[in-house]
Amino acid sequence: MPGKHQHFTEPEVSCCGKYFLFAFNIIFWLLGAAFLAIGLWAWAEKGVLSNISSLTDLGGLDPVWLFVVVGGIMFVLGFAGCVGALRENTCLLKFFSVFLGLIFFLELTAGVLAFVFKDWIKDQLNVFINNNVKAYRDDIDLQNLIDFAQEYWSCCGARGPNDWNLNIYFNCTDSNPSRERCGVPFSCCVQDPAEDVPNTQCGYGVRLKQELEQQTYIYTKGCVGQFEKWLQDNLVMVAGVFLGVALLQIFGICLAQNLVSDIKAVKANW
Repeated sequence: MPGKHQHFTEPEVSCCGKYFLFAFNIIFWLLGAAFLAIGLWAWAEKGVLSNISSLTDLGGLDPVWLFVVVGGIMFVLGFAGCVGALRENTCLLKFFSVFLGLIFFLELTAGVLAFVFKDWIKDQLNVFINNNVKAYRDDIDLQNLIDFAQEYWSCCGARGPNDWNLNIYFNCTDSNPSRERCGVPFSCCVQDPAEDVPNTQCGYGVRLKQELEQQTYIYTKGCVGQFEKWLQDNLVMVAGVFLGVALLQIFGICLAQNLVSDIKAVKANW
């Protein structure tokens, strides 16, 4: 009987997986580069880059940090994923999958801890917001961020309007010469929908009024409570976003690991 010929298919790197991972990461690489550029440009405009010590001078959060940190992480991950896939570099691909896996683990840990230690997280959020209230006038980006948060969540201060006593411009001490004494920022005010331009002086001296009277002019609920209520009302949407991000991360890790396996199989066949 004639011998049967067996045909063995040589292992090869999946072109679909390779170029899909490349396309998947080039978006994050470009977005990371854009975020990083915006952050560095904002720091340059503030003169921070010429005086590095001023990075630690601000008592509250500098929102530019978010652009720099997030942009830096996205840039590094995107670079490792893009070049690793295109050049079939297993070191970069392993770095990409391990780094992405570490971020996923940290996110998961943070979510579990936030659920278990809800009261502690709430207290820390109060402290964090009050630290930023103190630094409200120190940085224009921080000021805009606080104003946006107070307007969006219809709130004022961490627990209420009296938290603005922590700020030197708004406190009620007799020695305070500021025109904003015993007031709140305009973002705490209940704006008249008929007004096209917000009245930036609407919060002046408003905390000298009785509490019931204050409710006519300003939001009297704290931002921590309002944020907590917003989370409860939008729980499905927030959970959906986190689930989507988690699935993207798991997908990226699996894609990178499959590509590493293909590359190793091809090299073993040489």
